[in-house]
Amino acid sequence: MTHIAKLQDISNVTPITDDLDGWVVTEGAPTMKTWILYTSHDESMISGYWEATKGSYHATYTDYEFVHIIAGKLIITADGKSPVELGAGDAFVVEPGFKGTWKIIEPIRKHFDIKLK
Repeated sequence: MTHIAKLQDISNVTPITDDLDGWVVTEGAPTMKTWILYTSHDESMISGYWEATKGSYHATYTDYEFVHIIAGKLIITADGKSPVELGAGDAFVVEPGFKGTWKIIEPIRKHFDIKLK
């Protein structure tokens, strides 16, 4: 078993351009790209990059995700909660069961790690 896996360069990977499951456009015409660069041996975790253009999505999470924003600016508002403004350099966690809006103010690029099981 490998104990360290360097993520490959995204220029060598074709991105997924479909909207993520559980994400519904609510404002504008945003588009997204997802590069999955690593899947654990037991398929319980994935890592990669995600980009989205300006606009808003309502997102429903079923998995735990760690996020590090590399570029851009957004406002995340959990249903019934106060908005949280995030930008380049910010890191945060989204827990399973989250439902809320991702309003992308400036095009976003994030690194993500998602625990699937």
